[in-house]
Amino acid sequence: MKSRKAMCGRYTLRARLNQLLQIYAAESDVELEPRYNIAPTQDVATVRSTADSATRELALLHWGLIPSWADDPKIGNHMINARGETVAEKPSFRTALKRRRCLVLADGFYEWKKEGKAKQPHFIRMKDDGPIAFAGLWEHWRKNGLTIESCTIITTSANKLMSELHDRMPVILSGNDIDLWLDQKVEDSKTLLPMLDPYPDEEMETYPVSTLVNSPKNESSECIEPLAE
Repeated sequence: MKSRKAMCGRYTLRARLNQLLQIYAAESDVELEPRYNIAPTQDVATVRSTADSATRELALLHWGLIPSWADDPKIGNHMINARGETVAEKPSFRTALKRRRCLVLADGFYEWKKEGKAKQPHFIRMKDDGPIAFAGLWEHWRKNGLTIESCTIITTSANKLMSELHDRMPVILSGNDIDLWLDQKVEDSKTLLPMLDPYPDEEMETYPVSTLVNSPKNESSECIEPLAE
């Protein structure tokens, strides 16, 4: 089955900052508000190792990776996702895979299922509604006095739950894989690529939601409320 459109393209982050800092052992001085409809090109919350690898920081990065060699930062609009199967070979991502990995923080994401001529949005989350760590990459771009730090979310083939909605899903990391992903001493793709498998579907759930989420202008808890039957 061919991919129907980009994935992952919208998600939520409702968890409190202090909870995220504790879970991911990170430090930060940023401020976070609950987000119900995060969209590409916006600044998003990530966790990455600091330059000396001594600590982790929660940083806001532009969603849409801009390679360091790019002439025009608008190229990032087409790089919100990176396919796990080719991320080690693509010039846009292979250096970041070795040296600039991050977690993109979320606690749910959206996908649209075609029903007749319409597309019904669905919300996908963990059954305990807890935080989710997407596998991400980040880059530092500078040109003509402008500096942008940006990121992308890695995707993989869909698990059984997601396959009813799309043939792709974001890579979700947990447990020891999070530590390994953020370890800057690890550069070997043979160690990294096995982590980019589909997440177990039995720990996840999905339900239809309002078409309010279709517009990124709509940013309220109504976006994740189950659709009335």
